[in-house]
Amino acid sequence: MRTPDEGDQPTRQRVARSILVNGPSTAAALAERLQLTPAAVRRHLDQLLAEGAVDARDPRPVGARGRGRPAKEFALTERGRDSFDQQYDDLATEALRFLAETAGPDAVKAFAERRASFIEARFPEVQAGHPEASPAQVLAMVFSDEGYAATVRELAPINGHSVGEQLCQQHCPVSHVAHEFPQLCEAETEAISRVLGTHVQRLATIAHGDGVCTTCIPDAGINKKEQVS
Repeated sequence: MRTPDEGDQPTRQRVARSILVNGPSTAAALAERLQLTPAAVRRHLDQLLAEGAVDARDPRPVGARGRGRPAKEFALTERGRDSFDQQYDDLATEALRFLAETAGPDAVKAFAERRASFIEARFPEVQAGHPEASPAQVLAMVFSDEGYAATVRELAPINGHSVGEQLCQQHCPVSHVAHEFPQLCEAETEAISRVLGTHVQRLATIAHGDGVCTTCIPDAGINKKEQVS
């Protein structure tokens, strides 16, 4: 016999999926969208809040603000998204295993390279739109657009001279799959090297248990000096 909470799981998943598909939503909007009572939606939202799957936030102001406090919007947290990502990860891992078994490791490598092609495809366009940004900052924008939550950190200077930057990816949408198939990480690193025209070094990856993926991008001036010498 199922407990009441187990019986609520399918509906709770519907609430979470509606937020995933439609973005941050108020309880009233969810109730209307899912044809549930407001009380039922709030009960599921309370449980999702307790689980850390969603958080409540004030909506962005749009136009003139009326009287009273606006209704809170509920958005999925990274933990909430992970519950959906895991389902796709399992399917992707199974598909890559099948590809490796039937077509060999070269096919997996080709797939990884195809997937990483967004880096070289998007970099020129984003760079043209942000001429003030450094190459690492442009890469962070490209990766963030793909769900990697990337940022840039400047490396500590040596003798007063810049030695480069570090691309930090706080989230990796393929980390669970890349744990078994590191070709995905390798293809990204190689694409970064090609688009920058310089060697870069991947220092850590979420796929291998690190808290963040980090890639060291040396200062362009250093590479020029090395070529001259």
